Amino acid sequence: MSGAFPIATSKFETMGIKSIQNTIVSKSINGKKLSRTVDNQRFGFTARVITSTRSDVYGNLMAFIMKQRSRKENFTIIPPDVSSTKGSETGTVLVNGVHAVGDTTIAMDAFASDGAGRFKAGDLIKFASHNKIYMIVEDVTSSSNASTVTIEPPLITALADNSAVTYTNVPFTVHLENDIQEFGAVGSNKDGEVLYQFEFDVEEAI
Repeated sequence: MSGAFPIATSKFETMGIKSIQNTIVSKSINGKKLSRTVDNQRFGFTARVITSTRSDVYGNLMAFIMKQRSRKENFTIIPPDVSSTKGSETGTVLVNGVHAVGDTTIAMDAFASDGAGRFKAGDLIKFASHNKIYMIVEDVTSSSNASTVTIEPPLITALADNSAVTYTNVPFTVHLENDIQEFGAVGSNKDGEVLYQFEFDVEEAI
């Protein structure tokens, strides 16, 4: 692990998130589709940092990118917008019971209160001691401060009882996708300082 991304996500000009899942698909002689997944799903995204001077952003950012040694190291980053829940939950939510690899329905308790919309479909969560990020795929209604939450992809690591659930400022563990990282000079500001632009692609480290 090589630290946390050093630039505030407010400095991102654009960001696009993607889901990566390799599959093998074929058709039988009678036209029936045959398919299976061949590896774990992971998230990735492309981000562009706002145009700025070396002293403002790019000094620290260049140094951090060099520390990654191209695709070798992993680091954490909290992407804007998608990293916080759209739901109304505010409590310290916990996993209720043990869950096995492959599970997609996770019992949770310790919700702050009851009702619809505690979590919303599309919210991203992370379990304690896990690096993988999961997406909630159905709106969550809690009763007696508990609910069953449906996630994708299926669990890739077993869950222990009372594991904490992170649902706001969710940190992704990622690595750079490319060996070449280019900082482009795109002009100068009114004071004559060179302005730089940087776009990078990352993929979740499983």
